[in-house]
Amino acid sequence: MEILGKILGNGSRIKIMRLFLLNRGKGFKSKDIVKRSRVSPDIVRRELKLLASVNFIKKRAQDWSFNSLFKYAGEFEDLLVRSDSLNKTKLLDNFKKVGRVKLVVISGIFIKNNDSRVDVLVVGDKMKRSKIEEEVRKLEAEIGTELVYAIFDTKEFLYRLNMYDKLVRDILDYPHEVLFQARELSTQALKKG
Repeated sequence: MEILGKILGNGSRIKIMRLFLLNRGKGFKSKDIVKRSRVSPDIVRRELKLLASVNFIKKRAQDWSFNSLFKYAGEFEDLLVRSDSLNKTKLLDNFKKVGRVKLVVISGIFIKNNDSRVDVLVVGDKMKRSKIEEEVRKLEAEIGTELVYAIFDTKEFLYRLNMYDKLVRDILDYPHEVLFQARELSTQALKKG
């Protein structure tokens, strides 16, 4: 994101552009853009004006939406959505602050797989749900779309794993990437389930 922010002008613009690219066909009021992108109202107002001036977005009544006729839509989607611009180390560091994290798995939007049931799985003990939700909201603002996530304490996760729980199996049996795995959750235990 830092490199793209420097090239394209600023990180706020990228957040707003991703919001529109990942939510084509949806309209947003200015206050919703502020909330979802976590950008100040003044900056949102300025960026919307700039993006409208180049026909990236259009305004209908009170809602802003992506302009499907934008000439460079495919190129910007490749650059802002399909590129691997997410700093996985930073993502992992943010989740490690929420408690005793034992496992962080990413899937879905992070590995460009639209068929995944979740985007993030966090397993651990003494985790603060409100902190996890705050980190997810930050990621959503950065990425531009809502994330689907699952949180389990270690005991519940291992129980579900051994019971062949459909959600856990769908996460682990299909494309995913393990960002962090504590020794207690060995690879054999995860594959065995």
